[in-house]
Amino acid sequence: MSQLHPSAIIAETAVIGEDCVVGPFCIVGPDVVLGKGVTLKSHVVVDGDTHIGDGTTVFSFAVIGEIPQDLKFGGEKSRVRIGARNRIREHVTINLGTKGGGSETRIGDDNLLMAGCHVAHDAQVGNRVVIVNSVAVAGHCVIEDDVIIGGLSGVHQWVRIGQGAIIGALSMVTHDVIPHGLVVGPRGELDGLNLVGLKRKGVPRADITALRAAFLAIKDGEGTLHDRAERLKAELDSDYVRQMVDFILGESDRGLLTPR
Repeated sequence: MSQLHPSAIIAETAVIGEDCVVGPFCIVGPDVVLGKGVTLKSHVVVDGDTHIGDGTTVFSFAVIGEIPQDLKFGGEKSRVRIGARNRIREHVTINLGTKGGGSETRIGDDNLLMAGCHVAHDAQVGNRVVIVNSVAVAGHCVIEDDVIIGGLSGVHQWVRIGQGAIIGALSMVTHDVIPHGLVVGPRGELDGLNLVGLKRKGVPRADITALRAAFLAIKDGEGTLHDRAERLKAELDSDYVRQMVDFILGESDRGLLTPR
């Protein structure tokens, strides 16, 4: 049995899963699907072709599935897909995708989106990501698993942030961030590795040592960043280093944030 507050406005064609709670003054649009055990606290707007996964909680005044803030958007069909067990706090906004970006904004499982943050059209957010208060993630960004983005930061459109990276508060990130990278400063600079995060995750010491050596080779080696990564590719002895090298050699729209 779901609990639907009498003041909530729920379209007849919306799909409400078992054990959902839709609080007072919420609005749920006709193409919305709520999985099992989803909670909309109060004054939440969910519209568009939006699916929210099991056990997710959306707090007051969040707006999910509204049209993109993109002047090129022409009303084409697009969607939002949100996974399970997410916590989406007050005043968060998550926009629909656009035709130019694959038509889908996607958020994985077990994420925490803190109050006032924005996830723009066609962004792809992985699992166990923490996006802190008032962060703006622009369109077409890719945020991989286990990333932390500090408060009041901004991520430029088309930027990739690799798995396990951490972005310090008040940073503007304009280029791709390598997996497990540490970014600090108002104009974000790559300042090292997220060693605290690696240790908390229980990464073996040998892999951490290999990552540190690889980072120094990329930072101080001869040739371009691409050349240094290609040389590392021939010497891989760690899955974590392989992940970093593959990320550097992968397709990029913005280029990489280089070590300072």
